[in-house]
Amino acid sequence: MFFLDIDLANPTILPPDSIKEVTQTIIQKAQEDPVTFWQDLGTSALHFGIKVLAAIVIYAVGAWLISREKKVLQRIFERKKTERTLASFITSFVSISLTIILIIITISTLGVDTSSLAALLTAGGMAIGMALSGTVQNFAGGIMLLFFKPFKAGDFIEAQGYSGTVMDVSIVSTKILTVDNRVVILPNGSLSNGTINNYSAQPLRRIDWEVSVAYGSDAEECKKCILSILSEDKRILTSKDKQPTPTSTSSVNTSTLPIPDPFVALKSLNSNDITFVIRAWVSSQDYWSVYFENQQRFYTELPQHGFSFEYPHCDVKIIS
Repeated sequence: MFFLDIDLANPTILPPDSIKEVTQTIIQKAQEDPVTFWQDLGTSALHFGIKVLAAIVIYAVGAWLISREKKVLQRIFERKKTERTLASFITSFVSISLTIILIIITISTLGVDTSSLAALLTAGGMAIGMALSGTVQNFAGGIMLLFFKPFKAGDFIEAQGYSGTVMDVSIVSTKILTVDNRVVILPNGSLSNGTINNYSAQPLRRIDWEVSVAYGSDAEECKKCILSILSEDKRILTSKDKQPTPTSTSSVNTSTLPIPDPFVALKSLNSNDITFVIRAWVSSQDYWSVYFENQQRFYTELPQHGFSFEYPHCDVKIIS
C-alpha cells in the first residue's frame, strides 16, 4: 500500500515504512501550534479541492473531444468508403490511445507524479507484446492487408497451400471458402508475408490447352479444325471484343490493351505423337467452364475429322 502526505496541495506517495514518521510529525505539529496546523490543513484542502475540480473539468472536456473525434473519423471513413474492419480498428485505436493520454493528464493535474505510472504502462505493454507476439504479428499483417488490399471479399485466391473464395477479412485472420465447401481460416501474419495468387484481380484470364495427335496428321488442317471448334464458343474472346473494366484490386489497368485472338501452334515432336498448344482469352468467371467443355470437344470432335490420339506403343518388325 501507499499513502499520501498531509500536504493536500502537493500530495506525494509514501511507502508503508514512512507512515509512522509522518504520523508522529502530524501529531507534533498539532500539539505545538494547533491554530496554525488547522489553518494550513484548511488551505491545503482548499488547494487540493481546486485541483480535483480542475481535473474533473479536464477529464469531462477531454472525453467530449474524444467522442467528437470518433464521430469525425467515422464520417471520413464512410465518405471515403474505407474497409469496415480497417475503419473500426483505427477508430478504436485512436480512441483508446487518447483516453490513456487523458487519464495521465488528469492524474498529473492532481499533482501526482506520473513518471512511475508511465514506466508501469511501458513495462506492461512490453510484457503483453512479448506474450502475444504471434497475435501482434497477425495484427500487423491484417493492417497491411487492409491498407494495400491484395484481395477483397468475393475474390478467388490461392495462398498458404489453400485456394478458395474470400469470405471475410478481419484484423487478425482471413476466412476463405474452398471449392469443396470447407471454411479455412488463415492467419494474416503469414498471409501478408507469403505469396498470394489472386485469380479475380483481373477481369480476363488466358486458358492453355495441350492436344497431342498422331504422327502423319496434317498440322495446318488440325490447327484449322481446333480454331473452328473455338470459334463456336461465344464465351471465347477475340480482338473485336472490348476489354472489360478491371476490378478495384487490379494493380495494372489493362483496359486499353487489345485482346489477342485464339492461338494454336505446334509445340513439340514427341516419341509417339505431336503436341499442339492452344491459347484463348475468356472472362475470369468463365474460365473453368470453357476449359472443361472445350477439352471434351477436342477429344470427341478431332477424331471425327481424321485426327487420332496416339498412346505409348512399340512397333516390332520380324525379319526372317
